[in-house]
Amino acid sequence: MTQRIVLASGNRGKLTELHHLLADSALDVVAQGELGVQDIEETGLSFVENALLKARHAARVTGLPALADDSGLCVAHLHGAPGLYSARYAGTHGDSAANNARLLRELDGVPAEQRRAFFICVLVLLRDAADPAPLIAEGRWHGHVLTAPRGDRGFGYDPLFLPHGHPLSAAELDPALKNRLSHRAQALAQLHAKLASQHA
Repeated sequence: MTQRIVLASGNRGKLTELHHLLADSALDVVAQGELGVQDIEETGLSFVENALLKARHAARVTGLPALADDSGLCVAHLHGAPGLYSARYAGTHGDSAANNARLLRELDGVPAEQRRAFFICVLVLLRDAADPAPLIAEGRWHGHVLTAPRGDRGFGYDPLFLPHGHPLSAAELDPALKNRLSHRAQALAQLHAKLASQHA
């Protein structure tokens, strides 16, 4: 039986990835924008807090179970920045070109071994807006920041991210391979496992 669920995101790149990742699931995923839900201000101090804020807001407005994703790029040399502010690092929310340009400026002259970074994705699944026991899953994708963008696939910081063990940037990877390796894929696999254990 298919379960209808609202996806608490307005990010087109995330929506595309999550739709692909959830294609084989029993979930009928509807983007919050299709249900008239506006983005909520992300005032949390962690990825978990922001994901919970987004999921509760979408569940409250729609009355549906909600899945929210909060994710970002954390660079060791920059003490975890851009981190929570990944989508608006350069000031304007969602301006990937400006965000990438600022990241390259901040790392100008920093050698490769000091450009370690990871993408993090936290997924939160709420049965309803008042759910006191949300399912929470986290994935991390390790690599380092390149000195120039490479590739035109993906979105966000993908052109600057070189995953460990791969010669291609995240924006050069075949989307199907990216959807097996990424932080979002890891978090979703963990979420699937938690859901399966609940129904075992």
